[in-house]
Amino acid sequence: MSRILFAEDDDALRRMTTQVLTSAGHEVKDVPGGTAALDELRQRLPDLVVLDYRMGDPDGFEVCRRIKHDPATAHVPVLILTAQRGIEDRLGGFDAGADDYLAKPFDPRELLARVSALLRLAQRGRDRNPTTGLPGGDAIYQELERRRQIGAVFTVAYFDLDFFKPFADRFGFAVADAAIREAASAMTTVARGRPDVFVGHVGGDDFVLCCPPEDALHLAEEARRRFDVGVRRHIPAGPGKGDTYRGLDREGNEREFPLTRLSAALVRIDPERWPSVERLGEIVAEAKRHAKGDGGGIAEVDAEP
Repeated sequence: MSRILFAEDDDALRRMTTQVLTSAGHEVKDVPGGTAALDELRQRLPDLVVLDYRMGDPDGFEVCRRIKHDPATAHVPVLILTAQRGIEDRLGGFDAGADDYLAKPFDPRELLARVSALLRLAQRGRDRNPTTGLPGGDAIYQELERRRQIGAVFTVAYFDLDFFKPFADRFGFAVADAAIREAASAMTTVARGRPDVFVGHVGGDDFVLCCPPEDALHLAEEARRRFDVGVRRHIPAGPGKGDTYRGLDREGNEREFPLTRLSAALVRIDPERWPSVERLGEIVAEAKRHAKGDGGGIAEVDAEP
């Protein structure tokens, strides 16, 4: 259930619109004006804000502008309702940062359609990693569940970067972020044109790639190759352009480190023998240890319940 903050100074319209939204399963907090809307935002963030344009001072445009200028609320989608149909008014709403615009009087079905569309877009945004733009969070779990329901055997390739902390410490956050983006680029490139391949960003330097088992090893090797080439473009001239560099370990001692690289744990999953998420995590962790040790950067295992 989504939570919607609705600000409208017309009592009858506020009650009617609130009823339409609640009948569709949304939790609605309705307020009579812009000041009350801003006060409510400070108390609890909604999933969507619906604002009447003409509702006193501050009006809907000003409330929207304040929402979008505040980093804590800028991600919340805003729908503006207005009786003004002129192009200048619509442009004014978008200039204030509104995500959508609906003229009054409106058909309740159109209101619900626009609300649903904005909520879907917001959810997709929350499920994407801000550094790489790749799906993350719930989107990854949904993809695993989708493949489980299909019933065909598939492989989850879990990637991360070896020796990433000393690499980031040595070359700085800008190069570290570039390395994360290179990893994402390597995986999305090998998946391009393959609707049967999914790439997600768990967070930090951890990624997943889901694919048919027969393609997993080739895709992992190609992604690792592309990353090795790409990451070197971001390293300053001098130490680090080769395969090793001097850096500090966790104890603060200077020593030689290999250049960061992608490791991959390839876990083959049979939906008929589906492990729990906790068990899958254990299997991936063990495979990763092997990949980083004597596995040559890639380890392949079968998921056992």
